[in-house]
Amino acid sequence: MMLASRTVICLLRNDLRLHDNEVFHWAQRNAEHIIPLYCFDPRHYQGTYHYNFPKTGPFRLRFLLDSVKDLRASLKKHGSTLLVREGKPEDVVCELIKQLGSVSVVAFHEEVASEEKSVEEKLKEICCQNKVRVQTFWGSTLYHRDDLPFSHIGGLPDVYTQFRKAVEAQGRVRPVLSTPEQVKAPPSGLEEGPIPTFDSLGQTEPLDDCRSAFPCRGGETEALARLKHYFWDTNAVATYKETRNGMIGVDFSTKFSPWLALGCISPRYIYEQIKKYEVERTANQSTYWVIFELLWRDYFKFVALKYGNRIFYMNGLQDKHVPWKTDMKMFDAWKEGRTGVPFVDANMRELALTGFMSNRGRQNVASFLTKDLGLDWRLGAEWFEYLLVDHDVCSNYGNWLYSAGIGNDPRENRKFNMIKQGLDYDNNGDFVRQWVPELRGIKGGDVHTPWTLSNSALSHAQVSLNQTYPCPIITAPEWSRHVNNKSSGPSSSKGRKGSSYTPRQHKDRGIDFYFSKNKHF
Repeated sequence: MMLASRTVICLLRNDLRLHDNEVFHWAQRNAEHIIPLYCFDPRHYQGTYHYNFPKTGPFRLRFLLDSVKDLRASLKKHGSTLLVREGKPEDVVCELIKQLGSVSVVAFHEEVASEEKSVEEKLKEICCQNKVRVQTFWGSTLYHRDDLPFSHIGGLPDVYTQFRKAVEAQGRVRPVLSTPEQVKAPPSGLEEGPIPTFDSLGQTEPLDDCRSAFPCRGGETEALARLKHYFWDTNAVATYKETRNGMIGVDFSTKFSPWLALGCISPRYIYEQIKKYEVERTANQSTYWVIFELLWRDYFKFVALKYGNRIFYMNGLQDKHVPWKTDMKMFDAWKEGRTGVPFVDANMRELALTGFMSNRGRQNVASFLTKDLGLDWRLGAEWFEYLLVDHDVCSNYGNWLYSAGIGNDPRENRKFNMIKQGLDYDNNGDFVRQWVPELRGIKGGDVHTPWTLSNSALSHAQVSLNQTYPCPIITAPEWSRHVNNKSSGPSSSKGRKGSSYTPRQHKDRGIDFYFSKNKHF
């Protein structure tokens, strides 16, 4: 039904795109004027809930600013613009309703976590008071919430594999919505508003690091270009399953996650392009594995929908009591990359300096924090929330619950062996030397265990333990099994050398952390 001479406010949050955006799609059919609105909510720039780390760090802020600028530029090409305001969305929307007097509907995509749901409830109250309708949509997942093959979200399986098999067998992915050729203009006389700066938001712009595995910028334009590069220009997607555990470089994995987190790219569009690629180029385990990973993202969203705030509880989804520690001296060593365990330190320094860490790195540093150090998993989750360029509340907290053994299907006390993992995925030590330059003089796999080297070897490498590089803050007994294999084992028994090489026995594990029956990886 056409809402004649009416204005629709399209409140944008984590859906910063024109393609496959049901909010725009619906508004274009049902309004005379459309106001695309993005609010820089001051609550996003305060402290995290438990440990008061900054909630939005510099890398994600830069990516967000890029994305907002890009969406405004795209909207201008389509006959509109993006209104930008600093303030709480509920306050900004209330002010616009009163200022214009012609707003008939406020439309937005629903979110999952409590802080976002609280904003939605406040918006509904304001709209109700002002006799304005609220129109909501679901658009953040590959499979639509209403299309899940479970009668109620409470029926969502607590095991990923059961979920995956059910949706693959019984679910359907909705088609991608077309991008409007023109977007109806907002009412005249509205100030579009300045896009904030780092200074105005109390942040310092991050420096670029030439070593970054994610040197990309935010926005829908960049997201679509990345997909074109990874799929159609390089065919890198055809070997994704073999390379996805890499550590160095841009193309060992899709790198879609930062754009997915802000909604700059639609998971359904990625799916559509995969299906097109499979018809026109090749279909193999690698192309399927991209969909497999999108399903993990879906699963964590739906788990958050099912369990609500329990994803943030210390005892997790299972109410499992673990005597977590809050030793801040140990935590500081972990977050600053000074644990004395080179594989951990390299990953943590990469995160601090670039806002990015590989999936392999995330699994390892999380296991080290929770299983080796025994620290409160929420310290790690909130530190990641602060620094990750691709932070997504459901995926981040869902993965940390898994690492801590208190999430979905904690069938056993899984623990990663830092030395084995380092040798398996950085067998020649190139990744460690890249991020821990004080160990650059140590050649080959020896760089993973400097504390086991002789004084003469350390002296030759210009390493002085506890002076130029720390001794480990903890050593796990299982590490010793791999110390003597580090020089010749990985490179000779597994074929090619090189930090991006994925050893044969790891290639088909799926997400190792979730599927392997081995206690120590």
